[in-house]
Amino acid sequence: QVQLVESGGGLVQAGGSLRLSCAASGRTFSRYPMGWFRQAPGKEREFVAGINWSGGSTYYADSVKGRFTISRDNAKNTGYLQMSSLTPEDTAIYYCASGPTSYTNYDVAGYDYWGQGTQVTVSS
Repeated sequence: QVQLVESGGGLVQAGGSLRLSCAASGRTFSRYPMGWFRQAPGKEREFVAGINWSGGSTYYADSVKGRFTISRDNAKNTGYLQMSSLTPEDTAIYYCASGPTSYTNYDVAGYDYWGQGTQVTVSS
């Protein structure tokens, strides 16, 4: 009942910024927390950030804390990930996810709905 589509990925220089969007087609999205995950070549998918259903609480992986900001606009059925001070280590496919879980859940198994991902490449 929730379909997610990421957009906004691309190529950016180290130190630059990029904003990713996650458009949801199901209205259930507004009742669920949302998470952002990323997966680099040859690595496991890892948690990046989470936000509760209302947008009032957020949770970040240590690797992105202070650089990334997660937000959502339930009126637009859209979630966002604002990324700044990007480094080549941030290069990955970024996925948004949602489901009846906690916004602090960092385990991919805890999410029922996933987007197709958007590629982020940071050059040095």
